Amino acid sequence: METLILASCSPRRSELLKIAGIPFFTVSPDVDESCDLPAGEAVSVLSARKASAAGILHPGRFVLAADTLVAVDGVPLGKPSGPEDAVRMLRTLSGRMHQVYTGVSVLAPSGQIITETDRSDVTFCPVPDTEILDYVRTGEPMDKAGAYALQGRASLWITRLEGSYSSVIGLPLYLVRSLLLRSGYRFSSSADH
Repeated sequence: METLILASCSPRRSELLKIAGIPFFTVSPDVDESCDLPAGEAVSVLSARKASAAGILHPGRFVLAADTLVAVDGVPLGKPSGPEDAVRMLRTLSGRMHQVYTGVSVLAPSGQIITETDRSDVTFCPVPDTEILDYVRTGEPMDKAGAYALQGRASLWITRLEGSYSSVIGLPLYLVRSLLLRSGYRFSSSADH
């Protein structure tokens, strides 16, 4: 398999690609991450922006980029600006269903970009303030969309997940495979029989 460029320094995305056995190296393109579109559209725009920026640095390579946003009642929740913001977000999610949108873009060596978005619905049980405050003190929520990590301590609060587990972590692997195949990426180095 060809080594692709992952336009993200997210350790969670790197871990998911390692689990999937896809060879890659990471770059962190400098892109404007502001976008006033609804969360489901914003993640597509932002992932394509990241893929394009990384493609300029690495022409002729397969580039994979992703962006994740959490939304509740249509209001996007990005990464918290500080502990108080994390507490506010988690209080908003407590006892409710919310959406996690992950946009995935693949830039093919030809320069063609394909982008799709995954949506998963996640429901939290009611979470007491003491647990929210203890969780925020761990620091885990600080670099996560919606101020929580599905694969971390917040997993104790999730009563229902409809959609892709890996998407909620930040990279829907089924969509990565689909977009890479459509872009001409070969998952096998041997000739097809």
